[in-house]
Amino acid sequence: MKNISQVLDLLGSDKDLLLNHICKTIPKETLHLPNPDHLDDCFLSSNRNNQTIKSLNQLYQHGRLSNTGYLSILPVDQGIEHTAGSAFAPNPMYFDPENIIKLAIESGCNAVASTMGGLAMLSRKYAHKIPFIVKINHNELMTYPNKFDQIMFGSVRDAWNMGAVAVGATVYFGSKESDRQIIEVAKAFEEAHSLGMATILWCYTRNDAFVKDGIDYHTAADLTGQANYLGVSLQADIIKQKLPTNNGGFTALKFGKTNPEMYTKLSSNNPIDLCRYQVVNCYSGRINLINSGGESTGKTDL
Repeated sequence: MKNISQVLDLLGSDKDLLLNHICKTIPKETLHLPNPDHLDDCFLSSNRNNQTIKSLNQLYQHGRLSNTGYLSILPVDQGIEHTAGSAFAPNPMYFDPENIIKLAIESGCNAVASTMGGLAMLSRKYAHKIPFIVKINHNELMTYPNKFDQIMFGSVRDAWNMGAVAVGATVYFGSKESDRQIIEVAKAFEEAHSLGMATILWCYTRNDAFVKDGIDYHTAADLTGQANYLGVSLQADIIKQKLPTNNGGFTALKFGKTNPEMYTKLSSNNPIDLCRYQVVNCYSGRINLINSGGESTGKTDL
């Protein structure tokens, strides 16, 4: 466990920018912030049935962050998304999915999110010990040339049968296959809710055109914010998104509809304000946002 001085060393010259920032864009008073009563505040008035709210409660009441409104979930689907060899060669023990589940338990995570096959192999032994989130679609890297598509690897019913409390899915918003993915995920989430499971959506942007003049706008606040809004419109109970690294994707790419106040009144260049713009697109925080992921740069990765 790193102490505060070590954290400050890691932040380096950015420590003042991040730790002493006062937001002057979207007031926190207008947001539904994570808190112990998040489910009561944001879901009891929704259409989610009792079983779904119970499943959400299992997520929020498990692990070291229990009863805080915050979540720490161990997601391991890289064996499919990035190839198993590249993901697990540094630690071959994780070819065995039991060690992934054990890591989540030992780390005090709220849940473990992994593949249909991996969790199914250990479901009788562990589904009652830590909440399972079954990822039902993936982008496999065996097709050449590589493509940006998420295809179904299992069914919502199978996830329910193994005792999962939630299903997870990805939509590559902006890809040419996104229309089909949106329809598939909408149907899957409807079924999951009818069975009493929670739903989590990885809202990623994917399109080669989103890189322009050497700048990658896949993690622009405006593009990822809109992806989040589409995700909550699909009735995701939790949104998973990468941290924003820049802004102005729509204007740079000259597509979509914008308003100048998106970039002035509602955001700034500060990373905290950019992230807050992502949050406001999750129904002003009624749907919780999990930020993680991003570019791998090697030994300097945290």
